[in-house]
Amino acid sequence: MSFVEYSEFIQEGDVVIIFLGHESMMPIKVQSGAQTQTRYGVIRHSSDLIGQRFGSKVTCSKGGWVYVLHPTPELWTVNLPHRTQILYTTDIANITLMLELKPGSVVCESGTGSGSLSHAILRTIAPTGHLHTVEFHAQRAEKAIEEFKEHKVSHLVTVRNQDVCKDGFGITGVADAVFLDIPSPWEAITHAKSAMKRKEQVQRTCEALLDHGFEEICTLEVLLRVHDVRTVTLPLPDFGPEEGSADSTQMASDLSQEEIPNTGNTSVICKTATPPREMAGHTGYLTFATKPRD
Repeated sequence: MSFVEYSEFIQEGDVVIIFLGHESMMPIKVQSGAQTQTRYGVIRHSSDLIGQRFGSKVTCSKGGWVYVLHPTPELWTVNLPHRTQILYTTDIANITLMLELKPGSVVCESGTGSGSLSHAILRTIAPTGHLHTVEFHAQRAEKAIEEFKEHKVSHLVTVRNQDVCKDGFGITGVADAVFLDIPSPWEAITHAKSAMKRKEQVQRTCEALLDHGFEEICTLEVLLRVHDVRTVTLPLPDFGPEEGSADSTQMASDLSQEEIPNTGNTSVICKTATPPREMAGHTGYLTFATKPRD
């Protein structure tokens, strides 16, 4: 079981979400010989959980039943042990969008807190990205490291116990995005800038053009997308005559007397264009600028 990869069967050591109802869920760690008490009775890990499929309906000792769910960042957010105030899924979704996170992204985060945002970031940037998260509080940092190992995502994250406002993120020039969730984020802006990747060639060129008084600066990327145009024959459905017409009134009266035979639908020949499944990628950026009259 991993928070970034789906597993089909429950194994010893996995973290699972016990679903008792929409407003009642709880995470448990599966251990051989262990038992979990619920209002519907006891769940025996060895016989009721280990080897079962995620999503299974499990009957408890009192006859009631629960569902055993695979953990996801969304489920973890509503079930995690609160060490700090957390961000919820609606905010996390917007953060992921605005930071343009994707598989392979390198992200800096401070502070780690209860790990709600951290787990969502890790799923988004997996399998080749990395999260550098900083937590000022030593015990919270240690607990976060423990949870990341338990959730099998520790290879994607580095946790540092330090003051981000004084010591930064411990990296320079590698981050694609930085997110600050600390009491005084303005004090960490210098370190955030230092952690982020250096400006690309196009950005630096545009800034230099602007500094030298050029106007109408524009950068283009041209991608050729060739569509496959072909002739196809499409059937035209027969919906019958329009409602309210004389033909429809006659048809309604005829339906009670005899069954109308299916004579088949007509068809039409038309042209259709299909986009390519693959296309040539980026070749270059074209930057244009206009020098104003002196």
